[in-house]
Amino acid sequence: MNVARLYTPELLGLTVELAGWPPMENLPLHGSARSATCGSTLGIDLALDEGGAIDCLGLRVRACAVGQASAAIFARHAKGRDLAAITSAHDRIEGWLDAEAPIAEWPDMVLLAPAREFPGRHGAILLPWKAAIEALSSGPVPS
Repeated sequence: MNVARLYTPELLGLTVELAGWPPMENLPLHGSARSATCGSTLGIDLALDEGGAIDCLGLRVRACAVGQASAAIFARHAKGRDLAAITSAHDRIEGWLDAEAPIAEWPDMVLLAPAREFPGRHGAILLPWKAAIEALSSGPVPS
């Protein structure tokens, strides 16, 4: 596959959205993830609603355009999702990347479909879900 087909205008457009989710170190939950394949990193700051779902988030992304686009897609649709939903989405996305599974059910995931053909980018795609799982796992369980 041609690299030019990977960096579509839609994918590159997502990268500028990250400005809408600046780091928020004052939030109570924090997580991070690093891709072993490319070295990209992502830090996430979270606050939860009363039911234990994501209410507010901030991101620190040091990743390629694919990792940045993935972070933007995550941030667009993370609000209202709890640890179980994020873990389930992570597992479906990982299955989609590693096998001939249908596209993972997460809004706008189709924008990352060209990256599926580049295994070296898979780790960057999963960063926001991994960091969110770490952050959500570190917090108190809602009553």
